[in-house]
Amino acid sequence: MSTNRTLEVPEGLDGERVDAALARALGFSRTMIAAAAERGGILVNGKQVDKSARLSAGDVVDIEIIHDTNRQISLDYSDLPELRVVHSDDDLLVIDKPLGVAAHPSIGWSGPTVVGVLTARGISLSQLAPSERAGIVHRLDVGTTGLMVVAKSDRAYNSLKEQFRSRTVQKIYHALVQGHPDPTRGTIDAPIDRHPRDEFKFAVVADGKPSITHYQTLESFAGASLVEIELETGRTHQIRVHFAALRHPLVGDLMYGADPTFAKALGLTRQWLHAARLTFTHPADGLEHSFNSGYPADLEHALASLRNPS
Repeated sequence: MSTNRTLEVPEGLDGERVDAALARALGFSRTMIAAAAERGGILVNGKQVDKSARLSAGDVVDIEIIHDTNRQISLDYSDLPELRVVHSDDDLLVIDKPLGVAAHPSIGWSGPTVVGVLTARGISLSQLAPSERAGIVHRLDVGTTGLMVVAKSDRAYNSLKEQFRSRTVQKIYHALVQGHPDPTRGTIDAPIDRHPRDEFKFAVVADGKPSITHYQTLESFAGASLVEIELETGRTHQIRVHFAALRHPLVGDLMYGADPTFAKALGLTRQWLHAARLTFTHPADGLEHSFNSGYPADLEHALASLRNPS
């Protein structure tokens, strides 16, 4: 199976390497892009190029990604010290997931994973799910940072899966969006499903799955707003899709229409999105437990640039 994509290089990606630009703009992993370049599957203005070629604004890039559906998925057991454990007990642990780490291994992803890192540290996880997804009860995108809860015991796995299914887990995110949402507080109720023309993206579609996002503006800047978001549902890319549909894409989220020049000015190489607070019922004591996470350095830098423009 293959995917063909075309990108007209925007000003914000002028001078970038082919692999870096395509990873940012289209969401492919650099491993997939390198493989495409090696077999001549990347054209710039009709000519084959290497992954390290530099792009200019206005260039037209065509890429063919071939998906090997027969490839075995392998666990990445490499350690990653910055994956911070916020809380750990006999049943579960809460982690602060850093940028560039997937929840679990999957076809097309060759980087570090939460499952791999925790396993490398000798942490035993619930085995009710397949081994490559051991203990995983919910996910964050590779480019999203913040809090995740992972099940160590089987009772925690069953309890947490049911809580996520019944929508009793409170998931609070902070996002920096382009422009100023009007009203400043509201609810986005718009169904989401696979994008009709791009298998790697999602979109608001009439017959999609019910998807509800609540938000309120925390702080406004020139050209952007910091918003707090509570998810009532948990669809893939839900926050990114909903705000893109409002024409307020997340700053840095080039896949969903963000301005690359604005992102570059703030030093962002990914979407400004952080899982800031997570609240759930602990299976051991039946009590509500809540955890908070501060912003990582790249998101703090972007905010500081907006708060103190030079």
